[in-house]
Amino acid sequence: MKSIKILLLIFTAKIIMLASDKPNIIFILTDDQRYDEIGAVGNFPWLVTPNLDRLLKNGINFENAFVTTSLCGPSRASFLTGTYANKHGVVVNEYLDYDKKLPTFATLLQDVGYHTAYFGKWHQAMHNRPRPGFSKWMVFWGQGKYYNDALLTETGENFYIPEGKYLTDQLNELAVEYIETAANDDKPFLLYLSHKALHEPFTPPARHKNLYKDMEVPTQDDLNDDMSTKPEYIQTMATKNRARGGGIAPIHYKIPDKMRTVTAVDEGVGMIFEKLKNEGLLENTIVIFAGDNGYFVSEHGGLHDKRKAYEESIRIPLLMWNPFQEQPRKIDSLVLNIDLAPYICDLAGIDVPSHMHGESWQPILEGKTKGRSGFLYEYYKENEYRPTGGFGGTPTILAYRTKDWKYVTYPEAGFTSELYDLTNDPKELYNLIDDRSYAKVLSKLDKSFYKLLKKIDYTPPTRIRGKGQSIKEIYNR
Repeated sequence: MKSIKILLLIFTAKIIMLASDKPNIIFILTDDQRYDEIGAVGNFPWLVTPNLDRLLKNGINFENAFVTTSLCGPSRASFLTGTYANKHGVVVNEYLDYDKKLPTFATLLQDVGYHTAYFGKWHQAMHNRPRPGFSKWMVFWGQGKYYNDALLTETGENFYIPEGKYLTDQLNELAVEYIETAANDDKPFLLYLSHKALHEPFTPPARHKNLYKDMEVPTQDDLNDDMSTKPEYIQTMATKNRARGGGIAPIHYKIPDKMRTVTAVDEGVGMIFEKLKNEGLLENTIVIFAGDNGYFVSEHGGLHDKRKAYEESIRIPLLMWNPFQEQPRKIDSLVLNIDLAPYICDLAGIDVPSHMHGESWQPILEGKTKGRSGFLYEYYKENEYRPTGGFGGTPTILAYRTKDWKYVTYPEAGFTSELYDLTNDPKELYNLIDDRSYAKVLSKLDKSFYKLLKKIDYTPPTRIRGKGQSIKEIYNR
């Protein structure tokens, strides 16, 4: 017995010793923030985000960052697990949990001595069971509320946000408090800050309600383009949208409020960097900032929301402060949400598990590779994969995107496929699928696409076909 205790002590000491040399990691994730909703990008010139601007200009800016599913729950599970949705199993919001046989970057960091914490939106399974990999967690139910919400905690007790307190502010304060506590610990830490902002209903804090009062949302090039080559369901949506706008697709009327929610997030980024500086942690902490998917502001005939393979839906901001790498710096390689987990493994000196589809950014940052040639986009028609039914407006989509091309298919609905030349048509206005002069391009893309599907052992998820179950029935609570 004594020898066992000695071995355990030696093992524990070894973990602590190794852990002390590892960097702290902070991951900040926003909701529905498209790649250009940062002031410094310039597409919304009136948008003021000074802290994100500094991160973009002084850190590492991944200019071609994408999600593999443009829906909150699936994308967040992909960030955690490093896998495509067809592997982790979360293909809709709230009602499905990721496969617990898959280790996440959080569980792997715990195993090598990290203290880990999660604050904010979970948006996968709606239950109060432990969040694997996080020793401290405070999350809200489902989509959450900007005001008068409560957070579930690892203690089993609810943390009630004070009346009148803005959710983003509360989450920012929890993050700063955690950093202060973690600074006095011998262990390195992982902090995952997961915002509700910038999600509908786009409620800004009261102090920002008059921001951007006289701003103009830039007119989108494709509000009124010829939709005749688009898939039938997109044509139908465009016709309805244009009818509501008197023949012209209207700009999303809530965009000013959406931008106001960005400002509170930006303030939190500033608070976190200030705390890191004051605690002497800035040179040993890596900060990664990303959005969980993009968002339409009336592109493609007046589309709102996301759930499509178009750029506005799948392209995200991805910024990093990394004192161990050359910065400021721009990276133009194709990088994905599924890459976060293997990259964090590299940061912590962990062998990347074989189940992860993602590719660590480390070889790209070291100049050893230019990265992947293409990636899979997947979305599954929600009323056929969601236990409660609903959300049937967008069909199942499988798409393949390279640096220069995008090939979009609808395997279950039989709609017209899409082919876009992203170099000459970055707005994806002209579907070339029926243009015979692009037959060789299409054939090459098709082969590369199915080669990738084979490589990741793609298996379509099981359809649930909307049984109308309640949350209580699903989780037996």
